[in-house]
Amino acid sequence: MSDNKKSEQAISAPINETIDGISRAISERNKPAIEQLLSPLNPGETADVMDGLPTDDRRQLIELLPDTLDGEVLLHMGEGAAIELVEEMDADTLQQATEAMDTADVVELLDEVLPTDAAKALLGSMDKQRRERIELNLSFDEHTAGRLMHTDAITVRENVTVETVQRYLRQYENIPQDTTLLIVVDRENRFKGAVSLLTLILHPCETLISDVMDDDWRTLDPNMSEQEVARSFENHDWFSAPVVDKDGYFLGRIVVDDVIDTIRDHADHAIMAPVGLDEDEDLFAPLLPSAGRRSVWLALNLATAFLASWVIGLFEATLEKVVALAVLMPIVASMGGIAGSQTLTLTIRGLAMGQIADSNRLWLLRKEIGIGLLNGLLWSFVVSIIAYLWFKNQQIAIVLGAALTLNMLVAALAGIIVPLTLHRMKIDPALSGAVVLTTVTDVVGFMAFLGLATIFIL
Repeated sequence: MSDNKKSEQAISAPINETIDGISRAISERNKPAIEQLLSPLNPGETADVMDGLPTDDRRQLIELLPDTLDGEVLLHMGEGAAIELVEEMDADTLQQATEAMDTADVVELLDEVLPTDAAKALLGSMDKQRRERIELNLSFDEHTAGRLMHTDAITVRENVTVETVQRYLRQYENIPQDTTLLIVVDRENRFKGAVSLLTLILHPCETLISDVMDDDWRTLDPNMSEQEVARSFENHDWFSAPVVDKDGYFLGRIVVDDVIDTIRDHADHAIMAPVGLDEDEDLFAPLLPSAGRRSVWLALNLATAFLASWVIGLFEATLEKVVALAVLMPIVASMGGIAGSQTLTLTIRGLAMGQIADSNRLWLLRKEIGIGLLNGLLWSFVVSIIAYLWFKNQQIAIVLGAALTLNMLVAALAGIIVPLTLHRMKIDPALSGAVVLTTVTDVVGFMAFLGLATIFIL
């Protein structure tokens, strides 16, 4: 097989096959084989491989090939795995690994990966200009446009010609990554507009920048949330956008790659948070720390389960006399849980996208209560018929239908109120909403079903 074909095969190989190959090479201490497998990979793919290796294999890989772990790879790795490796790096190695990274990526590394002492040491090793740029990012809150922006943008004046700007660009040894816009500013660095690189190519050299720039370009406030930034990029189809403060001074730029990373992080959080997992948890982290983190969530769920069991225990005498109630009881809780989860998911999404405001909350509440009532009546009718055919007991069928309707109505109400309340309390609804909702629907469902049965059947 030719070298070109081998390279193509390596590039197209799935990451799991690469992980298997590197694991074998590590066990054999085969350094050339590891280099051959890693050479076609970009930093993101290398990070995927590192995340897929058990802890001991990661350490051995770094011992064999210390240059594998640069700043870009650390940035793309899961937070848990990256922190573990950083703790074993000295200050000089860390400084060398990050010196080629742009400021926004260094800020992300400081925020998410580096321990406090390592972060201070890294900042102290930088030149004054680079450190001041990074400190500007760090002066803004986490998960805001100011924290996300790149401060290494190219700025020009409006009174120069296209030819002057072209000559200016040729002087750059390295144009900042993902540069699609040049920012037009005045002498005091106030934002005046933007001009695309394509515009510079298409217009005559003698054209003034003021004649071709877009002076109506929308800007981002540095205190905007990441979600608002992502919506702005989606609404305007931007590849890049300037960040400007309330006084009109240009601070930096955000590019679409940053937005994609933000969307991915929020999607991972939405998947992992409802079951109490961190989206950056290391799949191959040591046993005891992993078990400890999960135990907290299990303990919380155990407490809510005991609460539901306590409610059932209040009606022990009823269950002993009418055994059919124990058979049908899970139906009420399950249907309420599903109905509530649907409303909860829509509400959390609406909050994340900024669609829920004070002016429309009451309308949304009425709508979801209406849906809960309609679905409750529909499915209580279906379930009542099934229960009657099963147990030949009209009273049980009616009680089941009434309890189901009530629980689905309460579930719809809780699906709105729980996330809104948590959001107002600055608690992430995606993390805590499902647990609270499940507790509500279980307790109300069991209480309604067994309580009505006690009143009307016994």
